Amino acid sequence: MAKIIQFSPTPGPEKFGPQRARRKKDGPAEKQSQLNLFTGAKVLRLNQLSVFEEALLVDDQGDTKSAREHYLKAIREGDSIADAYCNLGILEWQEGNTTKAIDYFTQSLKNDPRHYESHYNLANLYAEVGNYSLAKVHYQIAIEIEPEFANCYFNLGLTLAMNKEFREAVNILKKYRHMTPGEDHSHTDDLIFKLAGTL
Repeated sequence: MAKIIQFSPTPGPEKFGPQRARRKKDGPAEKQSQLNLFTGAKVLRLNQLSVFEEALLVDDQGDTKSAREHYLKAIREGDSIADAYCNLGILEWQEGNTTKAIDYFTQSLKNDPRHYESHYNLANLYAEVGNYSLAKVHYQIAIEIEPEFANCYFNLGLTLAMNKEFREAVNILKKYRHMTPGEDHSHTDDLIFKLAGTL
């Protein structure tokens, strides 16, 4: 006899969360597409890690107190300052300290005005608190800096929809859909259909 398993319907699409800065000092951003097979294991390197790299390591292991101390030390030592401020902003945001998170993201942008992770994270934070105008601006800047980062398009589409800019939201969501051909787009298609009905 077969057993029937009931699945609850999946919720609608949610915006993508914070994007941690992973750049090494004066180096390109690490690619996020590869699966980490060693999660939870301690990585021992033959060369010495920079303070920022140590901060990332302990942050990835979930030790936020130590990560915060290492990020602050990296800032004092001039090691990946914008990245460290950005990641401190994420830590504060995750603890519900919105004002402090905004301060850290803006300190990151003060050190590197083209730091796309900080623009993206600020946009997410502003969208979360309902300031869609500022969210829109920061998503657009992030897209200008990093036009291949698809998550930005999706979140910008949601922000435009919340701001009642439906035609623009549909166009941006279609662009997101085009950029992510291998993903399940049922929720995005449903959202586009509903928004297109308001035009």
